[in-house]
Amino acid sequence: MTGQKIAPYGSWKSPITSDLIVAGSIGLSQLKMNCGAVYWTEGRPSENGRNALVKWTPENGLEELSAAGFNVRSRVHEYGGGAYTVHDDAVYFTNFIDQRIYVQYPYSEPEPLTTSESLRFADGLVDARRGRLFCIREDHAAPGQEPVNSLVSLNLDSQNETGEVLATGHNFYASPRLSPNGRQLAWLSWNHPNMPWDGTELWVADLDETGASLSNLRCVAGGPEESIFQPEWSPTGELFFVSDRTNWWNLYRWRDGVIQPVYPMEAEFGLPQWVFGISTYAFEQAGSLICTYTQNGRWVLARLNMELGTLTPIETPYSAIYDLHVDNGYVCFIGGSATRPNAVVRLNLQTNEAQVLRQSTELTVDPAYLSVPEPVEFPTENGLTAHAIYYPPANRDFAAPEGELPPLLVLSHGGPTSATDTTLSLSKQYWTSRGFAVLDVNYGGSTGYGRAYRQRLNGQWGIVDVQDCVNGASYLVQQGLADGRRLAIRGGSAGGYTTLCALTFYDTFSAGASHFGVSDLEALAKETHKFESRYLDSMIGPYPETKQTYIERSPIHFTDRINCPLILFQGLEDKVVPPNQAETMFEAVKAKGIPVAYVAFPGEQHGFRSAENIKRTLDAELYFYGQIFGFEPADPIKPVEIENLPAPG
Repeated sequence: MTGQKIAPYGSWKSPITSDLIVAGSIGLSQLKMNCGAVYWTEGRPSENGRNALVKWTPENGLEELSAAGFNVRSRVHEYGGGAYTVHDDAVYFTNFIDQRIYVQYPYSEPEPLTTSESLRFADGLVDARRGRLFCIREDHAAPGQEPVNSLVSLNLDSQNETGEVLATGHNFYASPRLSPNGRQLAWLSWNHPNMPWDGTELWVADLDETGASLSNLRCVAGGPEESIFQPEWSPTGELFFVSDRTNWWNLYRWRDGVIQPVYPMEAEFGLPQWVFGISTYAFEQAGSLICTYTQNGRWVLARLNMELGTLTPIETPYSAIYDLHVDNGYVCFIGGSATRPNAVVRLNLQTNEAQVLRQSTELTVDPAYLSVPEPVEFPTENGLTAHAIYYPPANRDFAAPEGELPPLLVLSHGGPTSATDTTLSLSKQYWTSRGFAVLDVNYGGSTGYGRAYRQRLNGQWGIVDVQDCVNGASYLVQQGLADGRRLAIRGGSAGGYTTLCALTFYDTFSAGASHFGVSDLEALAKETHKFESRYLDSMIGPYPETKQTYIERSPIHFTDRINCPLILFQGLEDKVVPPNQAETMFEAVKAKGIPVAYVAFPGEQHGFRSAENIKRTLDAELYFYGQIFGFEPADPIKPVEIENLPAPG
């Protein structure tokens, strides 16, 4: 492009500032539909990360339902989800600060349904005929002991409910679903050491007239080697669910005691159940459903006609589609693409006309400043290939000096059983518009590519994920797309562990950033919360039987091998990865004389929600790379204290 200024990569001035990102962005999640209305929660950095509950109707448009001071967020499994449910005009929600359930009627203040702050609730389902709320309860009443999870029934006429236990004895429960005739209840359960994407069981039982007890409990599908996802009753009373029994998360139905595949294909109709309430399909009518599935990193909206046995894509501009629900001839979902931020979308199933109800950001950016992502597949260990999304540097106003290659920022996503997609992320464009190349890696263990790909990480966490990130970076260097002397890696949580392993056990990268990352696997196994307390059994091995492997895979024990600069970001109220992991790593690297910085945020938990802290994290990391890679950021940034940084010149 003519008229561009020549400036080194990393020093380009961009309109995608940290102020713009935090000022105009909200998180959209937990979408539901009820009687023509659409509900969702908005995570608002400008309100210290509060989750506000919002309602949209064709008559009144947008209105906020959550009263001031209320935060609609559950802490069951720590990650939450399923924090509210709706029946008629009544909303039942979990408030974050006390984890009590409140009921809120139109034009009224919330009223408590539960009072004990040692009980947490999620994934609620209203049975209006019986005056009951079925939900998952996590009991933290016994200090120092593992909390007890149960499927319970709450009396909606009470104001001091603890719940009648319907099912207990398993370590975890999820997804209560009431049959159309109200006589049966279905749910999922699973036990340590499995995570829900490893193995779950689908249960069905008869429900008595009071709604306070079950009989004839039977497991109809699943087991320790089969992951069941999202059970749903059809309008005619058949039980549908998603299972990965054939490697791919596909749709099945339970009819007359027999399980039948609905539409077998090499695609994923499911997601890892990190949070409650995820939905990828819903019934349009008795013989058809609307669904979304992913192939090769792209999500597709489709109509599945069970009578004809056809799956027909519904054309949309979205490549990522989540939280799908159907009601009154409309499908609603949260959708995004490479050029569109996440949005709540309402689509007419007769006309295919789509309406955006709310965007995660109302800010617009000239497309000339946006990097267009490209899916890449690259060779990795053992003759296999791995997947990633590549973002080249892009800024209409700047070009680099002739012959200069861009610094590369490799992103290792969290989970690790998760995945990245191509939805527009201003946080990624923050880097590319300043002259960084970005490689967002879906390493072995990521979802979206079948169970076998997901299980590449079994026993191999800290090896396969790291090798894929290393090989992805090397691949771009070989392709002439990145400067091999300026390779950085960053990640949060499990991605932070991958980052620290890459910096410790390999010499590929010359800088890194760990956001609330794991450095000590033993400490994680001993200190983390119930949901993930046995997660490492499959990815590392049972503890303490394989203690030596935990030591060998923990970067904290091998700081003598780290030879490149590191910056660490940590929330001081983090219960998933406690702050001592980052603090210990910081002190060890500091003692070695390597440039290192530690940025801690009081009040933050696992993941940063405050606008001020999100802004500081972005800018501090840019400042850090500028100091290490030798470029001057165009933005005025408050300096970060970097220990052991050589004096200029």
